[in-house]
Amino acid sequence: MDLRYVGRITRPHGIRGEVSVEVRTDEPDERFAPGKVLITDPGAQPSSDDPSAYRVPERLTIEAVRAHQGRLIVVFEGVYDRNVAEALRDVLLGVDIAEIAAPDDPDEFNDHQLVGLTAVTPAGETLGEVARIDHAPASDLLVLRRPEGKIALVPFVKAIVPEVDLAGGRVVVDPPEGLFDL
Repeated sequence: MDLRYVGRITRPHGIRGEVSVEVRTDEPDERFAPGKVLITDPGAQPSSDDPSAYRVPERLTIEAVRAHQGRLIVVFEGVYDRNVAEALRDVLLGVDIAEIAAPDDPDEFNDHQLVGLTAVTPAGETLGEVARIDHAPASDLLVLRRPEGKIALVPFVKAIVPEVDLAGGRVVVDPPEGLFDL
């Protein structure tokens, strides 16, 4: 199963099992709604030899959610005290990519559709491979792994990325002068 991470539990909030969640999706209302089930990162188990230690389940079901200071405060079913909430600190939350519908807008893409595409210039010169998408306040950024191993950030705007060819496995990048000189 391929996961798309939609959030990260940052810390407990209060004493009743609520946790603060850093959102990593453009669709927080859809992903973080009561009744939704999120898959936890498989490597999130605590390193304890104590058999009574809380084990992070493979799935967490959202019971309640509310916005608070730019993050979400979430209550998961079965997590009703601070100690259990503390065990969830830094757990990544994801959804199965197979469950994510393609966007209706032809100029909109899910992150997993872009990761792995080859970035080329309009002339066909290889610039690198899309390693991930960073969601910045001004615009999304394509994080390219350049052929020489360096990382480059490319604003994902029509003026710089005029074409996305999913079937061809490529994204055309028309970089302004100096973009890759940083």
